[in-house]
Amino acid sequence: MPRTIGLMSGTSLDGVDAAWLDTDGVRVTAFGAAVTIPYSSGFRQELRAILDLAPDLARDDPRIAEAAERLTDYHVQAVEQLASPADLIGFHGQTILHQPQNRRTWQIGDGDALARRLGIPVVYDFRSADVAAGGQGAPLVPVYHGALAADLPGPLAVLNIGGVANVTWVGPDGALLSFDTGPGNGPSDDWVFRHTGQAFDRDGGLARSGAVDRTVLGRLMADPYFSLPGPKSLDRLDFARTLAGSGVYALSPADGAATLAAFTVASIASAKFPERPQRWLVCGGGRLNPVLMDGLRHVLDGPVDPVESVGWNGDALEAQCFGFLAVRSVLGLPLSFPSTTGAPTAMTGGRMAAP
Repeated sequence: MPRTIGLMSGTSLDGVDAAWLDTDGVRVTAFGAAVTIPYSSGFRQELRAILDLAPDLARDDPRIAEAAERLTDYHVQAVEQLASPADLIGFHGQTILHQPQNRRTWQIGDGDALARRLGIPVVYDFRSADVAAGGQGAPLVPVYHGALAADLPGPLAVLNIGGVANVTWVGPDGALLSFDTGPGNGPSDDWVFRHTGQAFDRDGGLARSGAVDRTVLGRLMADPYFSLPGPKSLDRLDFARTLAGSGVYALSPADGAATLAAFTVASIASAKFPERPQRWLVCGGGRLNPVLMDGLRHVLDGPVDPVESVGWNGDALEAQCFGFLAVRSVLGLPLSFPSTTGAPTAMTGGRMAAP
């Protein structure tokens, strides 16, 4: 079985997760160590600024090159700190733009440099083939969710709350349906940073101290995205115009935080599936926010629990996924399907960089 390290830097822009696993690309036979290397506050804000600029930036813009070099340094640090022998690395990179409707998805980071510096083959650029074929290019984690859930009774929903929230519905027969449900922590993180200088709403403290503005929440939930069927996907900033027109920016810091948390919960609750999930398993940073978790338990049918309740590592799961997908890429196995990204057929993907 290949020993693989997966690397993930997600839409929350908080740092790099690295995780080791042993897998044949179908089942996971062993899990290993996992580490997180946080971004400095300055680099996080640099990346956040690039998100605003990305639609108009050329790929050879020096700001992109500089950010990609620093990002690659963080990934080298993560693998070196993990200190686990590996045959292969799966490197997602940092998404700075995701516009599948324009056949565009852009993840920065230098896979070739990573392979050279670490002396290990690297699979990267996981999304481009799917998007070029007309798929959404996201989410890519469903096939991994399906592998982890193979022995659990279904149907169940695996919910990831990062900067954007996405869900995988796993049917009783292992069938998969997935899509981005809407905003995750992204708008709340930006709100909290604007008003407090903190990177996120720790323990949901600011949101818990405020009151939800139901009028503003109604305007947010009127966004046309929620009436679209899945599969569908989002860029981290896709709701910027809706947020600006909702009146949320006129609210107090506490009420705004409460309303944005309620927006995440309501958008997840609006998700439609072929059959009601018997349970919800939650990963990503959002599972650590009691305001979000309490809100979800109030509006969703069935138990809502962090993925640790079934023995999974919620901090490492997405990184593990890209190690898993790297093996699938090398073996020519599909990474995405019509029911997970809307691609016309099952799609493999990824590019290989040799050391």
